[in-house]
Parts: sequence; C-alpha cells; structure tokens
Amino acid sequence: MNKEDRRIVRVELGPQSYDIVIGHELGASLIDFVRGRRYSRQALLVTDSNVGPLYGEQVAALLAEAGLHPVVYAIPAGESSKTLAIAEKIYTCIIEHGLDRKSPVFALGGGVVGDLAGFVASTYMRGVPFVQLPASLLAQVDSSVGGKVAVDHALGKNLIGSFYQPDAVFIDLDFMKTLPKREIATGLGEIVKYGIIYDALFFGFLEQHPDDVLALAPEAAVHMIARSCEIKAAVVSKDEKEAGQRRILNFGHTMAHTIEQETGYVRYNHGEAVAIGMVGAADISRRLGLIDAETQGRVVALIQHLGLPTKAEGCTVDAMYAGIFHDKKTVNGTVHWVLMDGIGRTVVKNDVPEDIVRAAMAGVLA
Repeated sequence: MNKEDRRIVRVELGPQSYDIVIGHELGASLIDFVRGRRYSRQALLVTDSNVGPLYGEQVAALLAEAGLHPVVYAIPAGESSKTLAIAEKIYTCIIEHGLDRKSPVFALGGGVVGDLAGFVASTYMRGVPFVQLPASLLAQVDSSVGGKVAVDHALGKNLIGSFYQPDAVFIDLDFMKTLPKREIATGLGEIVKYGIIYDALFFGFLEQHPDDVLALAPEAAVHMIARSCEIKAAVVSKDEKEAGQRRILNFGHTMAHTIEQETGYVRYNHGEAVAIGMVGAADISRRLGLIDAETQGRVVALIQHLGLPTKAEGCTVDAMYAGIFHDKKTVNGTVHWVLMDGIGRTVVKNDVPEDIVRAAMAGVLA
C-alpha cells in the first residue's frame, strides 16, 4: 500500500477535530506529523509487555527522528494495569523526567494502553498532547477513536475518566501481522457492533466475507477498519460527550461490563464480552417485539461464524443483574438499554422489565 492508498477519516469536533490515518508503513507520516506540531522535546511513550518488545524500539526511534526525546514506560499487559495506582507510577516517571505541559504522550498498544495513557495525558498538568498508535484490532476500531479515556475501579470498569480527544490516530496495519487469533476475534466483536447499530450494508459485508474478515485479507481489513472508524467518527462528531446519540455505541456493553467484572477481567477479553452482550441485547430486543427471530438469528450466526463466544461461563443471573446498576450509563437507578430496531437501527429503552432482562441474561449463560 503506497501513500496514495492510505485512508484518512476525519473526526469533526470543531477546534478539537483530528485525523485517523489508516495504512501500512506509517512511520514517515508520523514523523511529518510530529515535526509539524509545537511539542516540547521531552515525550512519553506508553506501551505494554506484549507490544513493547515487538514495536517499542521501532516507534521510539521514529519519535527520536522527529526530534523528540521519548521516555518509554511499559505496563504489564492486561486490564489489571488500568488503575489509579499504575497511573500514579506513570505520573512519578514523567515528573522525574521533566515533561511539561507541551510534552506529548503516545499510546502504543491495545485499549488498556490507550485508555490509561489518555487518562494520564488528560490529567497531567491539566492536559498535555496525546497521540494514539493502536496496535490491536480492537483498539483500532474502538477505544482509540472518540476521546474516552479512563481507569477502572474495583467496583466497576471505566468509572474514573474523562473525554479527551487525541491530536491524531495512526492505525498502522503492519502491527496486525503479529496479532494472535484471539486478539483478531476480540476486535471483530466491536466491528460487528457497528453493522448492527448503524449500517446494514456493512453487516451484510461481514456476513458475505467471513473468511476474508477472519484472515484480515488486505482489502477486507482496510474496508472494515476504515468503515468502523467512519461510523464511530460520525456518531462522536454529533455527540462528543454522550448526551444522546453516542449511547448507541454501547450496544452490547451493559451486559458485557458485568460479565467482565464478574469474571475478574481475565476469562473474557473486551470484544468477547461484547459479543455475548450483543447476543443478550438482541434477545431483549426480540422479547420486546422490536425485531423478529430471523433478525436475532442473523446476529447470533455472524458472531458464531467469526469465532466469538455467545455464552458466558462463571457468571450468575443475580450477580449480572446487580452489576448493571453499577454501570456508568445507569442514571438514578435507571438502566438505559441500547437495543435493536432492525439491522442498522437502534432504540434506547429505560423501561425494560426485570423479568425480560433476567431471562435474556439466563439465555447467555453456559
């Protein structure tokens, strides 16, 4: 893929607008971008114990070529690192290295790295520049786009955070060469979501080309990553801080977050939990008469075809039901369920009966 083949998706947010650059061999583009900004020379590169050994030195060298002096901080891979305790260790590191309010923070890794590094960037000196370099399919199509940054609390996921937009997102498809199959599947969970909530044609593309999608065939990979980013960018541009339409991006997440929490964030990764949550949300949608059994079946069939789970182990209905009231989308004890009104269409309901919710939860338990 040459420079002309690269895809650029613009996230329109007024003065905070930025580009998502998608393509292969984006090193030169990253160098040009950094040289064009008025950053301080001291910089922070946050990565993790999985991605750092593969790409950390390479990216640090690019930043150095662009004129920066990057401090590399690698966290242990996994959701358990997304905490205030780890954030405090990073603050200590960058204070000791003299980073100032124009020092950029770069996030090289998956969603955990992006969320944590973004949270640090949003709070250090009341906000320093932030650039996303997502290295997992999930981060490329979900957490790196839209400006949500956060850390977890023992009582719930992403409860401590803010909305903080990056200066840019560089999605280098070469990073995907080393992705394990499970990491590909977890990204596909969020990609399927975009078809369900926004674009029936895109959902059909995933149904018709499952082998190319699973193999990350070049054309399929570029299309599904770019289309996912376009959909999220369109939603975020209309509703940056989740006052209304942006809620649709949470389809499947209400159950997913309870599954992740109840299984200690170790049994299921995020995309797997979202897949199960989408099966549950589709079930609620059918029970309420919003969709028919055939539409529900298409959702379940695609999720299964892409190698994602549809059932959760290690959970109970009682604990899952209690857990949804700790979700950050629950207001005054009212759960706002994002549900299907067809493929490509959603509706938000805050009056779903408890018996329907419990029945759907029982349906997704192994």
